[in-house]
Amino acid sequence: MWINPEEVLLAGALWVSERANPFFILQRRRGHGRGGGLSGLLVGTLDVVLDSSARVAPYRILLQTADSQIYWNVACGSSRREITDHWEWLESNLLQTISIFDNDEDVTTFVKGKISGIIAEENRPKQGEDQEEDCGKFREAELKMRRLFGMPDEEKLVNYYSCSYWKGRVPRQGWLYLSVNHLCFYSFLLGKEVTLVVQWMEVTQLEKNATLVFPESVRVSTRHTEHFFSMFLNINDTFKLMEQLANIAMRQLLDNEAFAADRSLPKPSKTLKNVSALKRDFDARAKNERYRTMFRLTQDERLDGHTDCTLWTPFAKMHVVGQLFISNNYICFNSREEDLCQLIIPLREVSIVEKADSSSVLPCPVSISTKNKMNFLFANLKDRDFLVQRISDFLQRTPDNSWGDTSPLSPIEVKFNFHSSQGLLQLYHRNAPEDLGPKAMKEKMKEEAWNIHFSEFGRGVCMYRTSRTRELILNGIPERLRGELWLLFSGAQNEMATHPGYYGDLVEQAMGMCSLATEEIERDLHRSMPEHRAFQNETGIAALRRVLTSYAHRNPGIGYCQAMNIVTSVLLLYCPEEEAFWLLVALCERMLPDYYNTRVGALSQSDVFFDLTRAFLPLLYEHMQELGVISTISLSWFLTLFLSVMPFDSAVLLVDCFFYEGIKVIFQVALAVLHDNMDALLSCSDEGEAMTILGRYLDNVVNKQTVAPPIPHLHALLTSGDDPPPEIDIFDLIKSSYEKFGTLRSDVIEQMRFKQRLKVIQSLEDTAKRSVVRAMMTESAFSIEELEELYCLFKSKHMTSCYWGSSSSAAERHDPSLPYLEQYRIDPVQFTQLFTVLAPWVCGGHTTTLSARLFRLLDQNQDGLVNFKEFITGLSGMYHGDMTEKLKLLYKLHLPPAVNEPQTMVVQTQMQTNDQACIYGSERVTVYLQCGSGLSPLNSHLCVVSEEKVKDYRYYLRMWAKEKEPKSETIKDLPRMNQEQFIDLCKTLYNMFSEEPLEQQLYHSIATVASLLLRIGEVGKKFNNGSKKSDSAAAQAPPPDPQREESDESQVCQALADAQLEPAGPQTSEEETKDDTSVSSNSVVSSGSLQCEDITDDTVLIGGGEQRRGSVLDVDWSITFEQVLASLLTEPPLVDYFERKRDIQIKMAACKAQRAVERQTSSTSDHELSQHSI
Repeated sequence: MWINPEEVLLAGALWVSERANPFFILQRRRGHGRGGGLSGLLVGTLDVVLDSSARVAPYRILLQTADSQIYWNVACGSSRREITDHWEWLESNLLQTISIFDNDEDVTTFVKGKISGIIAEENRPKQGEDQEEDCGKFREAELKMRRLFGMPDEEKLVNYYSCSYWKGRVPRQGWLYLSVNHLCFYSFLLGKEVTLVVQWMEVTQLEKNATLVFPESVRVSTRHTEHFFSMFLNINDTFKLMEQLANIAMRQLLDNEAFAADRSLPKPSKTLKNVSALKRDFDARAKNERYRTMFRLTQDERLDGHTDCTLWTPFAKMHVVGQLFISNNYICFNSREEDLCQLIIPLREVSIVEKADSSSVLPCPVSISTKNKMNFLFANLKDRDFLVQRISDFLQRTPDNSWGDTSPLSPIEVKFNFHSSQGLLQLYHRNAPEDLGPKAMKEKMKEEAWNIHFSEFGRGVCMYRTSRTRELILNGIPERLRGELWLLFSGAQNEMATHPGYYGDLVEQAMGMCSLATEEIERDLHRSMPEHRAFQNETGIAALRRVLTSYAHRNPGIGYCQAMNIVTSVLLLYCPEEEAFWLLVALCERMLPDYYNTRVGALSQSDVFFDLTRAFLPLLYEHMQELGVISTISLSWFLTLFLSVMPFDSAVLLVDCFFYEGIKVIFQVALAVLHDNMDALLSCSDEGEAMTILGRYLDNVVNKQTVAPPIPHLHALLTSGDDPPPEIDIFDLIKSSYEKFGTLRSDVIEQMRFKQRLKVIQSLEDTAKRSVVRAMMTESAFSIEELEELYCLFKSKHMTSCYWGSSSSAAERHDPSLPYLEQYRIDPVQFTQLFTVLAPWVCGGHTTTLSARLFRLLDQNQDGLVNFKEFITGLSGMYHGDMTEKLKLLYKLHLPPAVNEPQTMVVQTQMQTNDQACIYGSERVTVYLQCGSGLSPLNSHLCVVSEEKVKDYRYYLRMWAKEKEPKSETIKDLPRMNQEQFIDLCKTLYNMFSEEPLEQQLYHSIATVASLLLRIGEVGKKFNNGSKKSDSAAAQAPPPDPQREESDESQVCQALADAQLEPAGPQTSEEETKDDTSVSSNSVVSSGSLQCEDITDDTVLIGGGEQRRGSVLDVDWSITFEQVLASLLTEPPLVDYFERKRDIQIKMAACKAQRAVERQTSSTSDHELSQHSI
């Protein structure tokens, strides 16, 4: 590329001059390319170790003048082709111009100005597209990555690091390149080169560890091997970026979404050296995720920035040190000390933002007032003016919607009555007499404690959240406040406030819709807490139905999961219907991601519980692993939040803690349950006994403070026995979990979930592969190993096109809801690439045409995509079919739908008489055509006219069932082939034989067969013409001339020989413009038998108005597949060719070797270019 001219004092150090003229020198770096001796070896090693090759490209062009000792570097290149293009441009555009200058300084000034102008012109489109230009060093590193590993321009480098790769016991110092889709490593030490390329989709585990053998290393595991990298300058930064890239690859497998740079991500104010814009986007993406998780915000919230500050807390009369976060819809604060204070201020609630008076005690304060008369004072802000201006800009874009808007109810809300401000539990307790017992008084004391908390810390979304808030939650939320606080702490209140009327519209849209999700919902409605009277009538059932069906309509990717009905029924007991819906949204999409939409979330959660048990309860872990209990219990515990395994009044307290603390509370309680039953579980001998112990324990976890009437727990009634275990107070269990396992952190759990998701996804992919192989074993003759390898190649082709661009989107080609055989699909371009490498029929330049026809033949639903089953069906027919099956496939490739309707097609207004003749009566007509020494019967269709009879419904049912039965295709069902299609078939056969050892014998055989089939077609044409014409017309026709027929046959043979294509090499421009079904211009058909009177109105020639040279297509000429097969059987070379067994292993090995070559954008190596330049 062109670079801004730089001074070079020593032009010959570490460089070799390859070309020179009076003003320019083209040089190559020593150690690059072939040769170089010991000096080149040392320079190459130093370039890798010191990364000088990242700053200096292997080729450069210097500007020199006769009177100056200073050189100017004007261009560099990563390949010889690139630098040669620049050299040729200089010679053709600048050399003659600068030769007329008298002063060397004028030459230097002119060249520098010209190069700077070229660079400015090249950067102008990029600036128009708002693309940030990376620094020169990073750009050089990206070019080096593409050159070393053959990556296309679509593959973007994120960052690169100096590190050591442990190959055996010897570390190899080199450079690690992390791109969006690959992990690459390159090292060159003393002549030994190490190159490694790993797709992120193949990674099964990422782990950062420190051992004696590998100090501070990162282990990257795939299905077949492990790679260790160490000696990083900043291992934490590298590892976090690896996790992000692997997580993106995992999402591609799950959600069919290829990575795209988020244009709304904030850009840092300072540009860091040697860091790409993509890397900064990844950092911003990670900060956004942490910000949203910390404050329970929606997925579309983008962090604009954060700064250190202090917050005045009126309840503590002190300034709390922390960080202030600003996003497009929220102002948030989090204290530096954990759980000291957290604050969320929606901009929709803000009324005034102003700068307060500064003082020595309170420097640079900002006051924020809300609509509910709360005031927040932030101080010690570094850039107060900019902060206030930024908040003001966001406020101007914030719609003026206040919480609690009393808008009139919509008709849909009035119809279904889901606008009630109470949950189902309060509706059933509305008319109950007031309870004045000790439990009721305890409940009133809790309510009073919360009212005091609201008066001191605020109420609503702007409430101060402190350690006092957690204490109140651990003591239990009062039933009257439970729905309100669930909505507040989960973040669902914010989403509900910003989407007024959304739920009502969703209910109306989902009305009457029928799907698999709605069927499952209807089946599970009466199984949702059947013991509670709220769901023993239509009111509760109808509300549950509306919430579940509305969410399934909102998020069809998740739809419905069986555990969702239990959780939603509990939400409806304490919340109005619309609030329960938004709580379900927060639960499924933010608080428990991946739990309900795929098996990955639940399975990875089980593995996380495995790891936690091993870390906190190592003795119990080994025994539980032998019994296989953990994976069984964890699914029911985590998916339903203990609601299905614990008494309702006790489990709902865990839900209180869950909405405030997150999933860590559920893990803490699960570990506490195992800890309390450790001795009993260690003495268990099988899984059933362990499950019984845990089930009986959970059945007796009671809430002694509840005021609600006891709800019978069905599982407890069945497993209580004669001697039930002692009761366990739920408050004691929660307190014990915090005391013993309170050190568990949410970010650690998320880290473990990521680690386990990689394993689970790869294991699911392996399961899918095994299922596909088992299904295809009965439908193809490939072995298990061959099918597995073909599946990997097919999937790799699909996934590669997903992130390197394709004509169809990834979402269209990958649908996880389909069966495994149909999930991955490829388009015609990818199919052609696989067909070219794997197909046994090599047709040279005709391969692309044959591939396109086979694709259209396999694409039965005509959606422009082929799945793995269809792909294997076509490939198996070519490899393992008998001669008849192979010929039938080849025959069908030259007929519609495999062949598009050609523009030069001869259109017939009358159909073939032998295919359409109606013969009245019961007599069958059989016509024999003389063909060589045998007779070939052509059986016409029999049309029998019979009287209409009244049929009963059973007859129609039998007919319908018969139509639905799959019909096996026979050779008699194949349509006839016309003359143009037949010539195209011969053309294909000539190309197929071009690389065979017995090439001449096969050419002679196909010429013989073609001549024979042409005569058969002529005989059939004469018979058909004779049946159409009257006897008088037949008498006037001249007799056939034997000499003319013989000349026609020789002419046809010569035309077929001329139709042969070159066996290899690129097509000419004329061949590329031809239609894939057009006939060669020098192909001559047997037109001698086509008389002038035959070319009537029944025959129309279409296409350009230009008649073929010396030929006219014969519309009456046709042959059948039976005739083709019988003719080919007469030639032993053709029989041997189609009956020969072929091995696909060699083809697959070549395909795997070509996968690396396909990444390269240039087809000519440096060595070849150097030979051409000599």
